[in-house]
Amino acid sequence: MSRPPPRTLRAPQHDTDNGWSAILPARTPRHALAGDVRADWLVLGAGYAGLAAARRLAELRPHAHIALVEAGTVGDNASGRNSGFAIDVPHNVGSSMEELRQAAHYQRLLDAGMADLERLVAAHATDCQWRRAGKYHCAVSPAAERTLAHHVEALRRHGQPQELLDRSGLAARLGTDYFRVGLYTPGTVLLNPAALCRGLADALPGSVTLYERSPVASLDLSGNHVVARTAGGSVTAPQLLLATNGFAQQLGLFRGETFPLATFASLTEPLTPAQRARLGAPAGWGVTPVNAITGATLRYTDDHRILVRQGVEYASGFRVPATVRERVRRTHAAVFAARFPSLADEVPLAHFWEGAIAMTRNGAPRWGRFAPQVHGVAGCNGAGVVKHTVLGALAADLALGQDHPLIADALAVGRPTRMPPEPFRGLGVRAYLAKEKWAGRAES
Repeated sequence: MSRPPPRTLRAPQHDTDNGWSAILPARTPRHALAGDVRADWLVLGAGYAGLAAARRLAELRPHAHIALVEAGTVGDNASGRNSGFAIDVPHNVGSSMEELRQAAHYQRLLDAGMADLERLVAAHATDCQWRRAGKYHCAVSPAAERTLAHHVEALRRHGQPQELLDRSGLAARLGTDYFRVGLYTPGTVLLNPAALCRGLADALPGSVTLYERSPVASLDLSGNHVVARTAGGSVTAPQLLLATNGFAQQLGLFRGETFPLATFASLTEPLTPAQRARLGAPAGWGVTPVNAITGATLRYTDDHRILVRQGVEYASGFRVPATVRERVRRTHAAVFAARFPSLADEVPLAHFWEGAIAMTRNGAPRWGRFAPQVHGVAGCNGAGVVKHTVLGALAADLALGQDHPLIADALAVGRPTRMPPEPFRGLGVRAYLAKEKWAGRAES
C-alpha cells in the first residue's frame, strides 16, 4: 500500500450556538498544542471514537504516551451536537434497511458500546442527564407505517423487547397526537451529548494528553513516523488512530466511501409549569422518525426543554450557505407548531445549530486499517454515540494486534461501497436526498 503525500487540511467550522453546551456551566478547554511533541500514539479527533480509542490504547499500553488532538473544543465538536440518543438496537436511516439486515453483528457491537458508556458514566458520576428512557420510532403516513413494520419484524427476530403504539397511545406518552404509529424500544439512553463528551474527556487516563483548539494544518504520512502540524506546534508518533469521521476523507486514505451531510437542531428554554401541564408528558422522551431524511427527531428533555432536529443537506466541505440555515430555522418553527400547537405561540426556539455527519452509501462504517501506520473509524451514518464508541475502541485493539471477539463482528458488517468522484458524487447525493424527500414528504 503506497503512502500518501503530506496533506494540507481544512479544519471543521461550526457555528457558535450549540444549544447542548450553551445550557451547561462554562468550561475551560485544555491547552492548545504548543511546541514539538513526541508521542507513542497520535489520536486525531476527540469525539466518541477518538475518546474511546485513546482510552483503550491507555488501557492496553499503560506506559505509552498518547496525544489526543481536537480541532475545536470537546462537546462543541460534531459529537456534542447530535440529538442525544445512545441507541441500543440496529437503526435504519432514511429508507435504508442495511443495518437491520446485519442486525446480529450490530447488536453485539451496540451491547458492548452501551455497556462501556454506562460503566464510565456511573464510575465518574458524569452529569449528562443519562437515562434509559427508551425511544419511539414514529411514522406519520401509511407508507412510513409499512416501512416501520420491517423494523418491527427485524427486531422481533432478534428477541428485542418492543411495544407498538397507535396514535392515542403515543399521544398519552408524548403530549402530541401528530404520529400515526410508533415503535417503542426501552433500551435507548437519552442524554445531553455535550455533557457526555466533556465527562468522557475528563475521565481520560493520565497517559493521555488532550490538546483542544488545535486544528491540524498538515499531516505527513510519508516517513517512518506520522507528523501532524498545527499553528502552534507538531506531534510526531509512530502510529496514528484517525477518528475525525467524514473529515478523514481529506487525507486521501479512502476516496468516495463517505459523503458529508449537515444536520440542524433547535432547542427551547425550559417549559414553565403551566406549559408542562399543557403538554401532559410526565417524563422525558425521544422520538426518531422512520425516515430521518424528511422526518423530525424530537426530544422532551429531563429539564423540560423540547428539541427539534430536522433538515439534511449535502455539505461539500461540511459547510452550507447562510441562506440554507435560515430556511431550515424557519422550517423548525413550522415543525414545532405542527406537533405542539398549544405551545407554538409562546415557546420560542431559543437555540439553533448545525452539525456534521458522515454517511456511507450502504450504511457500513469505514473501520480498520487505512494505511500502514493508520487505523481508525469513519462513517457513523448519524447514529454514532454507541457505534463509534465501540468501533473506536476496537480500532485500538486492531492496531495493537490485540485479539478481541468483536473484531469479527466489526469486519462482518462490511465496508462502504465506493462512490464516483466529484462532481458526480455531489450530483448523486443530491439526487438521493431529493428522492428521499419526495418519497417521505408526508413525514415532514
